[in-house]
Amino acid sequence: MLQKGMQFPDFTLQNQNGEAVSKAALKGQKVILYFYPRDNTPTCTTEACDFRDNLAYFNDLNVAVYGVSGDSQRKHQNFINKHQLNFDLLVDEDYQLSEAIGVYQLKKSFGKTSMGIVRTTFVLDEEGNVLDVIEKVKVKDQMAQLKEILEG
Repeated sequence: MLQKGMQFPDFTLQNQNGEAVSKAALKGQKVILYFYPRDNTPTCTTEACDFRDNLAYFNDLNVAVYGVSGDSQRKHQNFINKHQLNFDLLVDEDYQLSEAIGVYQLKKSFGKTSMGIVRTTFVLDEEGNVLDVIEKVKVKDQMAQLKEILEG
C-alpha cells in the first residue's frame, strides 16, 4: 500500500462525464482521492454525502475532492444525480490505479471472499506526494481525521 511521504503514481482516469482527470492536471493544489467499493451502497452513500456536505470547507482550503471506484460512468452519473453530489467521481473499471496503489485487495464480506477496493483515503500535497493516508476508513470518523490532517 502506498504510504505517507511516497509519490502518488501518475494516472489519467475519466470522470462521470468522460472527461480526463490526470495527476499532472491536479498539481498546484492539495487533493483528496478517496477510494470506495461501489456506488449506491449504504456506507459508500454515507461517505459520498459527507464529502458533499463538507465540500465548502475543502474548497475554502483549495483542496480538490475526487471519489474513485470501479463503477462505470453511467453508474457514477446516477449516483451523483440521486444524491446531488458536487464533486467528480473517477472511473477505475479495470482497477489499474487501485491495484497500483494497493487498495484493490482480497476482501471478506458476509462469509464470501472476493477482490475489491478497500475503503482508503489519500491526501496529496501540491506536488502529488502522499501527505497522509487513512486506511480502512471508518466513515463516521473520516471528516474529523481529514480536518486534523489539513489543519496540521
